[in-house]
Amino acid sequence: MTTLRLKKLVLKKWIYLLMGKIVIFLFFIFSLQIKIFANPNINARTGILVDYHSDEVLYELDPDSQIYPASMTKIMTSIIAFDLLKKNQLSLDDKFVISENAWRLSQAGYSSMFIMINDQVSVENLLKGIIIASGNDACVALAEGIAGSEENFAEMMNEKAIEIGMTSTNFTNSSGINDPDNVSTVRDIAIMSKHLIQNYPNYYELFKEKTFTWDRTGGEPIKQGNRNPLLYKNVGVDGVKTGYLAVEKYSLASTMKKNDRRIIAVASGFQNKKLRSSESLKLLNWGFRNTNTFEISKKDNTVFELDSWLGKTNKIEAVSNDDFYLTINKKDIRNLNIFLKYEGPIKAPITKGEKIADLVVKNKEDIIKTIPLYAKEDLKKVNFFKSLITSINYLIWGDV
Repeated sequence: MTTLRLKKLVLKKWIYLLMGKIVIFLFFIFSLQIKIFANPNINARTGILVDYHSDEVLYELDPDSQIYPASMTKIMTSIIAFDLLKKNQLSLDDKFVISENAWRLSQAGYSSMFIMINDQVSVENLLKGIIIASGNDACVALAEGIAGSEENFAEMMNEKAIEIGMTSTNFTNSSGINDPDNVSTVRDIAIMSKHLIQNYPNYYELFKEKTFTWDRTGGEPIKQGNRNPLLYKNVGVDGVKTGYLAVEKYSLASTMKKNDRRIIAVASGFQNKKLRSSESLKLLNWGFRNTNTFEISKKDNTVFELDSWLGKTNKIEAVSNDDFYLTINKKDIRNLNIFLKYEGPIKAPITKGEKIADLVVKNKEDIIKTIPLYAKEDLKKVNFFKSLITSINYLIWGDV
């Protein structure tokens, strides 16, 4: 065998070896891409992940399956109180007398604030006992103080649920403890969580407090920690509520905020506390890692400038009547296209609130959303002589 032929064989061998390594590397990269963009496949019975601003469902696992919401019920109990506080029909300093019904729940082995019969407890302390310590006794005390009875309070809860779009929920008590008719879905819990955060931002701050100390009657103060395990990880989670029932196992409604973006996750049917924590965090991180949300238009705030003709100015400002946020998979961002669509220049006169254009959002060739835009102000027409000169100028020069 000649030296040249030997060199060729060695070179050929190295080429095959290199090609093999390249194939393995490409397979690894491809597998990584699949891992990055694949669903998180959480270990739960039912779950949902929703972008707070766009309401886009990022992931779902049987989200309309009926669940027993357990202590996630207390989100609505808090909402009823927050609503009354917001309307000045209730004060944080108001005090309610503790009934035997409420006190008994602090003696039965349930999550408790440990209030005593005939104590006079402020609304503020009851809310902290509900939100931070998950006290069932505090729920009954607040419900009776507001509505006279827990049954009446449950009616208020159901009315609010219908009002905010919870279509598969029925509340029978204020705490979520054992009742086969106290039911919901993770989709409805996500809707309720958004309503809480959006409408009561100041009171929502209570949900991120990690401890509550109750200076109880007849004993040393009791300090309890928030039961939401994700609050202690310093990853941007600031709420909302855990749940547990033997028949339902462990559940958690959680939300994470990074910069101006927020995501809400709700899942139920975790087999243990460890999975509730790790799988919920995995779901939230997956959402931030794989998707982005963009503010496309803010109601009456985002201004688009359009060309006009025969008006006192040659521009007219347009705005949308609604907020619009777009959530998109990060790998699709390069295909995003946003443009104004209108027949212009727009001829004056133009009336404030008149529809004058559309903002079109496309992903490749698919139209995702068409947002109508309206005149932000009146634009009056110029007088006859100026209008005539402008028209002649346009005919001659094509310049308006």
